[in-house]
Amino acid sequence: MRSAHQIDRWIERFPLIRDFSASHLQIARGTVHFPVLEAGAIAYELQDACADYLMCIDGRTRVFRMSEGGREMLIYKVGAGGTCVLTTQCLLSGGGFPAQSVAEARTELAALPSDTFRQLMRESDAFRTFVLDDYTKLLSGMFDLVEEIACAPLEQRLARRLLVDADAEGIVWKTHQQLASDVGSVREVVSRLLGEWADEGLVEVRRGQVQVIDRASLAAGRLNPS
Repeated sequence: MRSAHQIDRWIERFPLIRDFSASHLQIARGTVHFPVLEAGAIAYELQDACADYLMCIDGRTRVFRMSEGGREMLIYKVGAGGTCVLTTQCLLSGGGFPAQSVAEARTELAALPSDTFRQLMRESDAFRTFVLDDYTKLLSGMFDLVEEIACAPLEQRLARRLLVDADAEGIVWKTHQQLASDVGSVREVVSRLLGEWADEGLVEVRRGQVQVIDRASLAAGRLNPS
């Protein structure tokens, strides 16, 4: 059962909904539902059918592929106020998901059923513009990721990931395996790099977390080669 509070939070996170016509707003409010994923829960599996257009109200999911050798490759993440480009692709094309997604934290979603999505795409200029603009932006980000993985040294990728994920106290709440998955490497290599950076005073390594000590050196790329 959807509540007025859930609807209000959805509209607050996605202000475009205020631009809907009265009839389209009624359709959206009447069909949207609000699934909640606990940390570690599966959002969708490889080749799953796409039943809903997903809009993230709060939390974070990670979208990834597994290689034949069993190594996880991060494609992108979806945070609060974001949508999933692969969900949009699947709804537009009618195919299954070409990747997998799991929640990294407790995640609240607004889910518009596929029939509602298609109706709004046909009839609502506001919704169609939002979806296509967001889709274009997310695709651009995916190409940036591909370029980074193909061209940027592992040291730079790991340093950027630490800086992006660090909280206000400089703590990254991730294991070495999670960081390795994020940067397209393996745990042993990431652990070795973090150990070297700890010796240089750039980071402090603890169980299940990494404390960023010298943001300036990480940001400037003043790192020893691996």
